[in-house]
Amino acid sequence: MNFLDLFSKPNLIAAHRGDRSKEPENTLRALRSAVGKCDFIEIDVQLTKDLVPVIIHDDTLGRTSNVSNIEKFADRSPWNVSDFTFEELQELDFGSLFNHISEPILTLEKALSFAKEEHIFLNVEIKDMSKTFSDELVVKIIIDMIKRTQTEHLILLSSFHHNYLPLCKKLSNQIPTAVLQSYKHPSDLINYLHTLQVNAYHPEDLITDKKTVTDLKKAGFFINVFTVNNAKRKKELFEWGVNGIFTDFIV
Repeated sequence: MNFLDLFSKPNLIAAHRGDRSKEPENTLRALRSAVGKCDFIEIDVQLTKDLVPVIIHDDTLGRTSNVSNIEKFADRSPWNVSDFTFEELQELDFGSLFNHISEPILTLEKALSFAKEEHIFLNVEIKDMSKTFSDELVVKIIIDMIKRTQTEHLILLSSFHHNYLPLCKKLSNQIPTAVLQSYKHPSDLINYLHTLQVNAYHPEDLITDKKTVTDLKKAGFFINVFTVNNAKRKKELFEWGVNGIFTDFIV
């Protein structure tokens, strides 16, 4: 079974950054806690200064780690992820601010290995690093890691930086891709998605309406909406035919 086979099942639930209401987001604890409670897990990936792909949402380290408490890093505020080597990130704690339990930075390699071991599906969001690294380099590093861990069948790649998506297809046509979109839909949406060769569209809940869902489904695209934490809204979206929703709260 591969990721696209999931879409034969209705009403999919995706754990947004893992089981983040109970465990520190984008950590191995959050992934482990989500197993068996959802259909797939969403995580975020970006590169360290020395090009190690790590799992973290923000461009900076302050919100999810204890970096502000470490004197040796005090003069490096706002603590951009891309300014730190992987070795330096290993000195930080990504769990104590949430539940006072020590948790190291999660690497993409470890997340993929865990997915393979547990046979869980991952939506890996490639964060926009276009101002720091070339698009080709970013995509190559991530695709190479997926191939090395033999997890292509378990992965869907998405991004707000849409230029990454055709590059993903070029390096691996086995891995499905999705456009992430906030604020407003791209003009001529259906043709735009065809141009990017994607399989799915992931719009923000605020811009999702019934007509857009109907048009996307008719055109053959899968649609998954973020971030939906209201039960009434979730029911409405599924009634419209949305394939899945991303939520911060899983059972």
